[in-house]
Amino acid sequence: MIGVNHLNSNSEFQNLDLIDLLSERHGLVRGISEKRWNDNSEIYISNSEWYIMARIYKKKPTISYVTKRVDISRQAIHKFIKNLSAKGLVEVKNVENNKKEKCIELTALGEECYEKNENLKAKLENEIAEKIGTEQVKILKDLLKSEWGIE
Repeated sequence: MIGVNHLNSNSEFQNLDLIDLLSERHGLVRGISEKRWNDNSEIYISNSEWYIMARIYKKKPTISYVTKRVDISRQAIHKFIKNLSAKGLVEVKNVENNKKEKCIELTALGEECYEKNENLKAKLENEIAEKIGTEQVKILKDLLKSEWGIE
């Protein structure tokens, strides 16, 4: 079981506001997702590394592009990229006609891991849908995708 009712069964969460509820649920599902990957794979990949991999999947962005779009310090991003490279999941390459910039892309192994993890997340989403209803999940996703006008 995935612990979907974790918040409902714990009265201390009943009075949380929207921001804290989103944070709690995010932490819960991210933790489950990370654990499932790491329980089924020889390659440990942290949530921050997944976050970076998601930004480069099927693209070849520059490291500076990734740095601007990922809410992690530049120094930490460089460390994570170095870790991902050491695991054989990404390749860092020179950018043509630019000696300063480097681009980053997933290796075949990186793409394979990313796609396997997407399948694990889809299974988790299906488990949540079994608990709260497919329509409720669709509504939640639509709400989260909608323009909130707060940026």
